[in-house]
Amino acid sequence: MLLVLPAIDIKGGRCVQMVQGVEGFAYSDDAVEMARLCRLENAKTLHITDIDGAQAGRPVNTETIRRMIASVDIPISLGGGLRTFEDVRAVFDLGAYRVRLATMMIVNPDEAKRVLETYGPSKVILNIDAIDGIAATRGWTESSGLTAMTVALNAKALGFSRLVYTDIHLDGTLRGVNLAMLRTLAVNTGMRVTSAGGVGGLDDLLKIQELESVGVDSVVIGRALYQNKFSCQALWRMCEARNYPYTARV
Repeated sequence: MLLVLPAIDIKGGRCVQMVQGVEGFAYSDDAVEMARLCRLENAKTLHITDIDGAQAGRPVNTETIRRMIASVDIPISLGGGLRTFEDVRAVFDLGAYRVRLATMMIVNPDEAKRVLETYGPSKVILNIDAIDGIAATRGWTESSGLTAMTVALNAKALGFSRLVYTDIHLDGTLRGVNLAMLRTLAVNTGMRVTSAGGVGGLDDLLKIQELESVGVDSVVIGRALYQNKFSCQALWRMCEARNYPYTARV
């Protein structure tokens, strides 16, 4: 059963779409209202990224995120700028259900381990954003020099059990996803994998669904939903009715 997570990227309090790491579209001046709209459209969970935070190295849109969490009754996964244990504790105090660690895992794995041991692998997951298979850091502005596989295996050794993978060259382009990398990560790490970025429509979802047997069980979608490549509400209604080739779950 493929879990669909609508993406809300926050920049200056707005809901934006990043395209290959650069702001490409602004969908709403009010990210909080976008969260409410996603819930009204029957979203089961939200994938929120503090773009300003990722670039600044610390959470920036904290008040907006607090209001988003308070405005919906579904789990929220949050990433962007979480570089210290204190940063993570603060967003959990806001009510976030789950956090995603990226740069911290690469540049300060001991801190990442502390976060993981405190909150557990169901609440703390790995976020890998890669260019040509090499993991990027600091809001996609620097290369780590490490392959995505190396980062994933290092994280697994610390106790991580889930990762979100984004191919930066495909993110926001509607050109599809890197199915080969998703499969490779899932098979070689044994971790649960979420595909993020690049989905252009239903065909891409069905291709990702074919990887469920190896551990790819969820997908983050942004631009394709915002630009109505398929009906958001109809998508979840069909999932709930279990009359489609994939089904959504929390």
